[in-house]
Amino acid sequence: MPMHLYDSYTREKREFIPADPDRVTVYCCGPTVYAPPHIGNARAAVNADMLIRVLRHEFGAGHVRYARNFTDIDDKIMKAAREEGVEIGVITARATEAYLAGLDALGCQRPDVAPRATETIPAMQALVSTLLARGHAYAGDGHILFDTKSFDRYGKLSGLDRDAIIAGARVEVAPYKKDPADFVLWKPSADDEPGWDVPARWPIEGRGRPGWHLECSAMIRDVLGETIDIHCGGQDLRFPHHENEIAQSCCGTETGDTPLARFWFHNGMLRLDGAKMSKSVGNIETPQELLARWSGEVLRFALLTAQYRQPLDWSEELLASCKSQLDRFYRVLSDVAEGGEVAPGVRAALTDDVNTPQAIAALHELREKASAGDKAAAASLRASGELMGLFSSSAEGWFQQGSGDGPTADEIEALIAERQQARKDKDFARSDQIRDDLAAKGVILEDGPDGVTWRRG
Repeated sequence: MPMHLYDSYTREKREFIPADPDRVTVYCCGPTVYAPPHIGNARAAVNADMLIRVLRHEFGAGHVRYARNFTDIDDKIMKAAREEGVEIGVITARATEAYLAGLDALGCQRPDVAPRATETIPAMQALVSTLLARGHAYAGDGHILFDTKSFDRYGKLSGLDRDAIIAGARVEVAPYKKDPADFVLWKPSADDEPGWDVPARWPIEGRGRPGWHLECSAMIRDVLGETIDIHCGGQDLRFPHHENEIAQSCCGTETGDTPLARFWFHNGMLRLDGAKMSKSVGNIETPQELLARWSGEVLRFALLTAQYRQPLDWSEELLASCKSQLDRFYRVLSDVAEGGEVAPGVRAALTDDVNTPQAIAALHELREKASAGDKAAAASLRASGELMGLFSSSAEGWFQQGSGDGPTADEIEALIAERQQARKDKDFARSDQIRDDLAAKGVILEDGPDGVTWRRG
């Protein structure tokens, strides 16, 4: 089945054919590890994980090489370390652990390789040396900067013209720049800041550290090669981060024109109360906070309810709805063994630009058939859900999650059946009593068009 992806660079959806089907290369921009991630950060990772799962299904698990980096040297990290009076390694280790623990709970597979900026300094310096030698970089007040006017396609990814780029809030205007759009490749470090000695051939001296944009280009080249098949990241990274990656990477190749990525895969933002979720704004929820109330399957399911390129409105109502849907899936998976095939409808949706909402709709069609006794549909439902990273619990384990000393799943189901009969008998007092008794034990009943579902509150 042909696979199609939308390419943010060309702004078109086209068939994805890897340069080498035996080595499909994918890179996802990872976190700057200075604080715990929020669920908006996790959306990029979950969508990249979904893409990787589809690629491995289509091209073979051993034929996909997936890298996601850690930025472990950055001004935000240094600021956090100063405030706590610790080495930066303390900050980065803690944030890295929180990031990985959150993604593990969301069913994200670990990447094949996870390069760290501090471990890739030689590759960064080599790229800067090449850019200097070819006239794409220059020195200014102890910095090395990229000359954006030397790359005529600068701005194509973001679609911004030079005036819009210069006016952008994320462009730093500094007196040592030849042009306001130029960006820092290397910056000086004070004596009390982390830093590395610059090569003797550079037109600056002393110790310094890489600029943020430089890091990913060097890490990609170091672990995957000059040109990769797919580059992933959030829409907010298109400018300036990915725009700058493209410029320095292309100009640093032997031809000076070799593309960094053949496809650009950008996910939309997560919104809370209509605004983009952001640490700087303060409207964030972390996976750890959410996992105290919801299972990882619920969070992952919620993140997949919108097609990856679209914005997603995050709410407790969305999570409750996803929990109810998963309850219905698990009810028909209680005695389904492994071994089914991924349903054609699910596969068609996922190979069409990773259309997870359409895939979820196909899962519901399978559930209806399975509920009617179709064992093949039930087996296909399990296989399809597992491809999407869902249904990681057994059905029994799912309904027992968070039960503690409360009623068992069988006891809850029996009470629901009794309540349904009471309602048929118009014994509404008994019906209400069962609902209230369960609520007092932390079990919430929800009446819907497909029947009664329940969750532990």
